Amino acid sequence: MPYAAIPGIRPLELDLHLPVGAGPHPVVVFLHGGGWRVGSRHSAGPAYRGADPSPFELVAQAGVAVASVDYRLSGEARWPAQLHDAKAAVRWLRGRAGELGVDPARIAAWGESAGGHLAELLGLVADPALEGDVGVAGPSSAVSAVAAWYAPSDVAAVATDTGADPADPSTREALLLGAPAPHVPELAAQASPVGHVSAGAPPFLLLHGEADRLIPCAQSVRLHTALVEAGAEADIYLYEGADHMWLGSPDAASDALTRTVDFLKHQLIERERT
Repeated sequence: MPYAAIPGIRPLELDLHLPVGAGPHPVVVFLHGGGWRVGSRHSAGPAYRGADPSPFELVAQAGVAVASVDYRLSGEARWPAQLHDAKAAVRWLRGRAGELGVDPARIAAWGESAGGHLAELLGLVADPALEGDVGVAGPSSAVSAVAAWYAPSDVAAVATDTGADPADPSTREALLLGAPAPHVPELAAQASPVGHVSAGAPPFLLLHGEADRLIPCAQSVRLHTALVEAGAEADIYLYEGADHMWLGSPDAASDALTRTVDFLKHQLIERERT
């Protein structure tokens, strides 16, 4: 379903996977990875290619609807367009909750890699200046829980953490920002979830491979430390031997999905019953 139309580009669409039975169902917005450069709402990552049931179906079977969202890539628009699109998807779901069969009071965010970065920002950014004017206006874009897999949480430091040249204009983060992070420090800070942490943050689940060569696990550790120091609720699990996208560790891929399903059930269903 299209959730926003922007003149001159493709429609922004999402797929809605609903649980069986009458709603309203809690819903999680899923944001795909791909370095903000590639990727599609149809995949939760290569580790789950061909899985039956798919990760989205597993979450729906647990009683949580999944809205898997496409957003503008860095070849189509620069930061903060990607966050504007993610926020527009949440507002669209909240505004049409009744007809869609979802609960506007129970919306979470989940993402992998670049999508995890956007999911974290959905949970942390309340600045009206970053709300954007895409799609439906009016409803809140806030979410009540965040699950992020191997996400770049400190955009300004990704190159440094990987040992790359921070001034390289071809890095994924430079293409997102329109320039290397050191050349646009204010934009890099604005795009970094770690810089938006506050005591009012929703519960977070951060999952990362210790052998991640693309986005080092220090990125998630740094965000977790900031969340805990701010007094927010946050858990982190690091997987020994797991590279980016859970490469090299099928067990990590399986456990990460199980932990995420359990986290979403607890935050969106079980807490409502207590």
